[in-house]
Amino acid sequence: MTAPQTQAAVTVRYWAAARAATGVDEQTLELAVPTTVGVVVDAAVAAHPALARVARVATFLLDGRSVGRDAPVAHGVSLEVLPPFAGG
Repeated sequence: MTAPQTQAAVTVRYWAAARAATGVDEQTLELAVPTTVGVVVDAAVAAHPALARVARVATFLLDGRSVGRDAPVAHGVSLEVLPPFAGG
């Protein structure tokens, strides 16, 4: 019998102003499960406080789908942080 997954590795990719706020293109966060997009974003902001301002207005893509902060997050997914941009 396999033990239940207790940690989720989530790859977070930062675009434009989010990348500028964090100073990195992407990072992997290890979080306890169950977790949500909001928990992942809060962990990213804790690691990069300058991201807070951007995260308040960003769109989040979970494995390519637009989601809200309450969306569940599983092990191995990718979360993209997309700030608003001119003309879009």
